[in-house]
Amino acid sequence: MTSGPAPVRFGVVTRTEPRDVRRVEELGFDSLWCGGHIASRNPSPEVMAQLGRLSALAERALIGTSVLTLPLYPPAVIAKQAADIDVATGGRLILGVGVGGEYPEEFRACEVPVSERGSRMNESIALLREFWSGRTVSFTGKHYQVQDVLMRPTPTASGGPPIIVAGRQPAAMRRAALLGDGWMPYLYSPRRYARSVQAITGLAASAGRDLSRFDWCVFVFTNVHADGDEARDQAADFLGGSYRQDFRAMLESVAAAGTVPEVRAKIAAFADAGARHIIITPASRTRSREIAEIIAREIAPSITKERTA
Repeated sequence: MTSGPAPVRFGVVTRTEPRDVRRVEELGFDSLWCGGHIASRNPSPEVMAQLGRLSALAERALIGTSVLTLPLYPPAVIAKQAADIDVATGGRLILGVGVGGEYPEEFRACEVPVSERGSRMNESIALLREFWSGRTVSFTGKHYQVQDVLMRPTPTASGGPPIIVAGRQPAAMRRAALLGDGWMPYLYSPRRYARSVQAITGLAASAGRDLSRFDWCVFVFTNVHADGDEARDQAADFLGGSYRQDFRAMLESVAAAGTVPEVRAKIAAFADAGARHIIITPASRTRSREIAEIIAREIAPSITKERTA
């Protein structure tokens, strides 16, 4: 569990259309997030292109990637893009990164072996921070070799934007504990989230890492409707189309779907498990803005108030 009365923040995954971004900022979300893939079974934009659009549209909120499949990209390119976006937004960037693997065609398209994604991720995180340091960088790793490279301008804050590690498995928890500035699992239950907080805290303590500024995020597929069964049906349909499996049996464990009281209770359970940055992903093909509005008006305020009183 996290210590102290850290406030609970709410983010939302949004389409990068002007009216959508404007509306979710008006609703008061603390952070706005975008995702995407290079190649997947479903039509999808590319995440860094989406991030560029989001940075031009969002005026107040933090912006982030949920998530960038970092092993697919040259680290220097991501470092430069992220630094430029961070400077342009006045230091409002969060870089959510993951190893991917659910879409092997992406790795084939980028000529990156799937088996190398973990080790490439570790080297890339180290290289991003080196490039953001403002120092001349020389680096020799298994996958990347850099000699005498200076990258400027540097990001707004010393050390660059936070790097939040996404994932589900122990290797991702270890990466978050030892290399990341935060943890963002997905398709988790509150109970599993609590276990991950304990595991990451223990790993970090063993390594002597201070997690006092660590961002405890959770990525929650959400659908809220006056008819709870309708909300669950929509969420199962949305997730089944994305992941090509039947989610009905496991929906209770891996999503927040139902009536307002049901969804409020599930999200509150994540907060009680240690999450301090709840990232809502509307699990609907047609009701994304409506779901975001219900969360902002009827659910987020009470959860935030209860945990900061």
